[in-house]
Amino acid sequence: MAHHFESDGLKLVGRLTEPHLTNGGKATGLVLCHGFPSVLIGEKDSAQSYYDLADLISDHLGWFVFAITYRGCGNSEGNFSLQGWLNDTISAARHLNKIDSVETVYAVGFGTGGALAINAAALCEEISGVAAVSPPSDFNDWIEEPKDLLNYARKVGVITGDDYPENLDEWMQELSEIQTIESAGAMQGKPLLVLHGADDRVVPSFDARVIADAHGSADLRIIEGATHRLRFDPRTTAVLIGWLDRVNRSNLNSMTIGQNFPKQEEQL
Repeated sequence: MAHHFESDGLKLVGRLTEPHLTNGGKATGLVLCHGFPSVLIGEKDSAQSYYDLADLISDHLGWFVFAITYRGCGNSEGNFSLQGWLNDTISAARHLNKIDSVETVYAVGFGTGGALAINAAALCEEISGVAAVSPPSDFNDWIEEPKDLLNYARKVGVITGDDYPENLDEWMQELSEIQTIESAGAMQGKPLLVLHGADDRVVPSFDARVIADAHGSADLRIIEGATHRLRFDPRTTAVLIGWLDRVNRSNLNSMTIGQNFPKQEEQL
């Protein structure tokens, strides 16, 4: 169902898929982060594909899945900025974490959304782990051609009006301040899955390897014959669901062990 949340004073929308819980049980939550819009895929079709994925994950795992719509996209307020989208990711995770039935929150992101999910996990304690699909390791291409990015953002509708951004230099500075490789190393042991297509011509699979190396213990999966549009590849769904289930079960087992065994000083 449609669900609203706030980020930096903006009213953003998404769709929250809820599992069927009984006896007041607890469940896991997942923030689903889309990538940068493409003129090749209609907005309606793009949004629907994320909603379908959210429903599938929720049905298989029994999780709350929050497919968010970043500022400037769809019916969400505001205009695109990279820092703004990072703030939106963190705000969504904290919003989902406040739901009484949600015990743990993970994030799954595609493309730009995957990179931002990694950055958010390094900053936000509410995010317990990340699966990043086709994430860029940096935004150097955007930094080198900021006016091209601005024109493209206007073309796909994530920026409206000629008076935004008010300060172009500050808007551009955000592109270099968000460091995905450093953030992967700063996730403090949180699990990370990096999933990439071997034939991705938009973001080379080398980016995935660099991010995984920076994390130190990431699960790296390169799918042979796959392109950048991994969201539409059934192998992606299978890997995502399997990894999320395994990581969450491990996390729950660790929590149970911690609850059952007293601290060392309590045993003395």
